[in-house]
Amino acid sequence: MNQKSQVQTPLTTIVSLSKTLNPECVQLLRVHFPQVAASAGKSLPEKVKIVEVGPRDGLQNEKTIVPAEVKICLIDMLSEAGLPVIEATSFVSPKWVPQMADQVEVMKGISKKPGVNYPVLTPNLKGFQAAVKAGATEVAIFGAASELFSKKNINCSVEESLQRFEEVAKAAKEQGVAVRGYVSCVLGCPYEGKVAPGKVAQVAKRLYAMGCYEISLGDTTGVGTPGGMIEMLEAVKHEVPVEALAVHCHDTYGQALANILVALQMGISVVDSSVAGLGGCPYAQGASGNVATEDVVYMLHGLGIQTGVDLAKLMDAGAFICQSLNRRTSSKVAQAACKL
Repeated sequence: MNQKSQVQTPLTTIVSLSKTLNPECVQLLRVHFPQVAASAGKSLPEKVKIVEVGPRDGLQNEKTIVPAEVKICLIDMLSEAGLPVIEATSFVSPKWVPQMADQVEVMKGISKKPGVNYPVLTPNLKGFQAAVKAGATEVAIFGAASELFSKKNINCSVEESLQRFEEVAKAAKEQGVAVRGYVSCVLGCPYEGKVAPGKVAQVAKRLYAMGCYEISLGDTTGVGTPGGMIEMLEAVKHEVPVEALAVHCHDTYGQALANILVALQMGISVVDSSVAGLGGCPYAQGASGNVATEDVVYMLHGLGIQTGVDLAKLMDAGAFICQSLNRRTSSKVAQAACKL
């Protein structure tokens, strides 16, 4: 029996309980938790691609400016750890995100490892042009499923943002540059509350239609639960192939790993995470902490899922950046290792 078949996950609970509970109890579980019951027993992917967002999403909100050489060293350490995708920086106005003012220096300074992608965030055509000039071969565009969040985050409506992104996507296609799309607030908004799954699906559909090869669905405030994740993914999967979807979970409410596990059982095989749990969002009060890459890798390896990531080297990278920032890691795995 392989390791996968021995793992008991939240979504297979009903299957196990059905062997020990009487029929009436099992039926009650199925009635009150239909989404969980419907997903029970689904298989896990053999391999998961980790998209490391620490150097960009993780560092962009640090109040103290992190030296370019520290960012470069972090990215190089993450490359050596086997991360296949590392979001390097953001080509936004230094006025809005001072932490990313050294984007060209960072892009020029990193040691690009063969087989590793180093995408950068580009909110508009001007940012895209600057990114390509600096050597970027992949860019990311960042939309939202919430009108208020979009206006507070990028100062425009959802529709206006999509129109801007179409310009970027068109230019990228002409120059052979890959484009990844993000959708924020897929499970909740700090200003609007619950976000309708259908709205998330429509934004994802637009991004996919304009040429994004992959759409990352972000639980920006970390309020989502497995039930909400199932409902949202079911809606999005009707509009975008599951092979083109990724999840980006925050651990604000301690739900990130559970949400990721549910997503894996629904066919998702790409997961965003941040070394040492760095990051958050300045426009979402209290939404601190992307899920830690160390914790995601530990869970995936425990499930027998391949990532290509060396956990020990990854933890070294986490220790390095935490020491540089004079902060404690948010990774539970790293915290536990320090106590051993």
